[in-house]
Amino acid sequence: MKVSNNRLPGGVSTRAIWIYVTLMLSGMILTACGGSGAGRGTSTPTPTAVACNPSDPTTVAECGTLLVGITDADGDFLSYIVDVVSIQLEKADGTLVETLPATTRMDFSQYVDVTEFVSAATVPPGIYVAGTVILDYSDAEVFVEANGESKEAIVVDSDGIPLAQTELKIVLADRDRLFIGRGRTSLLTIDFDLDASHSVDIVSTPAIATSEAFITAEINPVDSKSIRVRGLFIEANEAEMTYAVAIRPFHDRAGDFGRVRVHVTERTEFEVDGDAYMGAEGLRALNAAGRGTLTVAQGTLNVAEREFTANIVLAGSSVPGNGMDAVKGNVIARNGNELIVRGGTVVLRDERAFFHDDITVTVGLDTKVFKTSFDGLLSIDDISIGQNVSIRGEVVSRDAAGLHMDATAGAVRMNITHLSGIVNTIMPGQIDIELHAIGRRRSQLFDFTGTGMTADTDADRDNYEISTGNLLMPFQAAGKPVVVYGFPNAFGAAPPDFAGRTLVDFTDVRSALGVGWGSEGTAAPFLAIGEDGLLLDNQNMDIDQRHHIKNDPILIDLTALDSSTLIAPRETGRMLFAVKTTDSLQLYSDFSDFTNALSNELGAGATARSMFARGKYDADNNIFVAYKIGIYLLEP
Repeated sequence: MKVSNNRLPGGVSTRAIWIYVTLMLSGMILTACGGSGAGRGTSTPTPTAVACNPSDPTTVAECGTLLVGITDADGDFLSYIVDVVSIQLEKADGTLVETLPATTRMDFSQYVDVTEFVSAATVPPGIYVAGTVILDYSDAEVFVEANGESKEAIVVDSDGIPLAQTELKIVLADRDRLFIGRGRTSLLTIDFDLDASHSVDIVSTPAIATSEAFITAEINPVDSKSIRVRGLFIEANEAEMTYAVAIRPFHDRAGDFGRVRVHVTERTEFEVDGDAYMGAEGLRALNAAGRGTLTVAQGTLNVAEREFTANIVLAGSSVPGNGMDAVKGNVIARNGNELIVRGGTVVLRDERAFFHDDITVTVGLDTKVFKTSFDGLLSIDDISIGQNVSIRGEVVSRDAAGLHMDATAGAVRMNITHLSGIVNTIMPGQIDIELHAIGRRRSQLFDFTGTGMTADTDADRDNYEISTGNLLMPFQAAGKPVVVYGFPNAFGAAPPDFAGRTLVDFTDVRSALGVGWGSEGTAAPFLAIGEDGLLLDNQNMDIDQRHHIKNDPILIDLTALDSSTLIAPRETGRMLFAVKTTDSLQLYSDFSDFTNALSNELGAGATARSMFARGKYDADNNIFVAYKIGIYLLEP
């Protein structure tokens, strides 16, 4: 599968573009940790500069550094594990540069809210205009949800042939071409949108996911997400409040994918070999753990300050799968000291990570319990239904009866948990909601028995009580969707059922639109195309089984709406639009350029096969305000 790109039209002068790109990229994130040594030779009588050669350490000073991040948009997949074989860039002069030193295995479904740095590559300075990503599906592990249960799926091309090694070529638009400067650090984020890239048939066994890959590369990402950096500790600098790591992404057990520096603050949480620290004390614990200690950091990217700052750092045996087996997922049921964790990623000490839907975990009085953003004493009694957890222990059985972990001598980290639902009532310090999902799994899958002080006060999904403290929500939010981040209250302590840390009301809930028009496409997907937006023909006779808006907890049937949906660009902020055909991908940052190209393609006889949009949905006016749109066209 090959996707190339045409040039993006624009009305900005070449000089202005280069000034903008150079200034933006020269100030982009992070101080990379590279090798040292002057990369210059001399000749008599005129000095001659030595060109950057990434394989020659003596020329490092002549090179630039490229941080490569991988992310994903929300989709229907519980697991999408494939091998990333290569991420290769192409310079304007045709030179090819590999940025991924070794094949790495990753689960794209785990990177909806996070961007992971996979490489800090040493690359020659210059203008980069294209890139090629190679994915290997020969040993893929793909699962979807069917009627509340996980179901294995195979990924096929448009002809129904299972994918093997697949090459996806992307070309950066003229306004977004990548400039690498000598001694500078730049960023490239690769977004593999699973929802936009697949149509899924869950009736077949195994399920069939037909790939129509939408993969884009951005030097200034449209979506703002948390950053995750995993790697081996090199050294800490307490005076500068930083530490350096050799990147080892995802759950890789070998390899050096480049060096990066992580900033911390006095409020950065550390867990090192099972003990908790804060700020500079955590840096001292890292130094005591020693060079080569495995670390995982998650935090935020501050472009203005040009640095990545970690909110939380795990190191040593506290890293899942390092020294102990680990499972990650949400607690769906509890019986005494037995937890059932669903949707789990399992990381064994001597095996690669894999997906397993239900894992039984036994905890005990000696199980250590940690909680993100909490420095008090905790016990296993604090672990309740819905809680997102990372658990370390020992897998004691793995057979047809299931997978069982003993964590009585292990540890549980209670992570921020994600809820979505519809607001029932609003009162000072509390909202009650109709709970739709926890961690993207339907609320009906969770057994709330035992969550209340009595059976009568167990959590009720139809009226789930959330304490909000000083968080405010407008009263007009009643009956509207809401997203909440926080923690379930201790087991047996409800009501309230949940302590909210962050509320996202209906005005800011992230939405996704998806529609397909069958294998032959449609010649008239829109009633109108203009600068104000795309007026979707919701009653088009060619619309297939994909016709929805996911307004986080709410799934809206486009064909059931009373009026046609307007898909409009947002007024401010960065945007990205794409027109994809069988062998090309045109990228646009200007909506007028995008609509002109789309009109020309449809006018020339192309038909629309499918489209997606990302943004916010105004249900009252049936307007989808988008920051990202992609349309797949079939050429005549």
